[in-house]
Amino acid sequence: MKHIILACFLTVLFSCQNNAQANKNQEAVINAKPIEVPIKNGKAKAYFASGCFWCVEAIYESVKGVDEVISGYSGGHTKNPTYDASNTGRTGHAEAVEVIYDPKVVSFETLVDVYFGSQDPTQVNGQGNDRGSQYRSIIFYQNEAQKQIILKKKEALAKKLNAKIAAEVYPFQKFWVAEDYHQNYERLHPNNSYIQNVSVPRLNRFKAKFPELIKDKH
Repeated sequence: MKHIILACFLTVLFSCQNNAQANKNQEAVINAKPIEVPIKNGKAKAYFASGCFWCVEAIYESVKGVDEVISGYSGGHTKNPTYDASNTGRTGHAEAVEVIYDPKVVSFETLVDVYFGSQDPTQVNGQGNDRGSQYRSIIFYQNEAQKQIILKKKEALAKKLNAKIAAEVYPFQKFWVAEDYHQNYERLHPNNSYIQNVSVPRLNRFKAKFPELIKDKH
């Protein structure tokens, strides 16, 4: 019996140590100095997490001035996160997107408007039925100016809705590109049930809300 009790005690002890270590690592990510991604060939990059990256990728790709959107992982404390690893919630990462855009056509401020306007901003740790820390909402800033834009819009939205806004605000550190099969998922898998029942309706709600931001059809 004593051996069983001792084993249980050690299991709890190491479990607590692991959790404490994870929390310590995550705290370091949140308090880090932001890394600014330089403009290249006239294109800037911005990073957002807002539930399933299949949905978010399609939303941002519909916006004027956005050249490309890449699905991946950000906001965590482990290196080389994978889809399976991030889904455990232990890596600290959230499904995120890298938005490559022309700042002469669309501003970072407008991209933040797209962010808040294309989700349920009050839902904690997820969007819709996609729940868990890997689906939490995070906006990443690369400098103080971006941070202030995010905080002001978040505060204004909280007052408008009279509710707490769930989005976390993180200094950008690194974006890890997701596996190939996640890229352009909505476009490549139009008959997928999740795409038809979740992703497309979310995209259409966004388009109806911001028709002036949508790319013209060719």
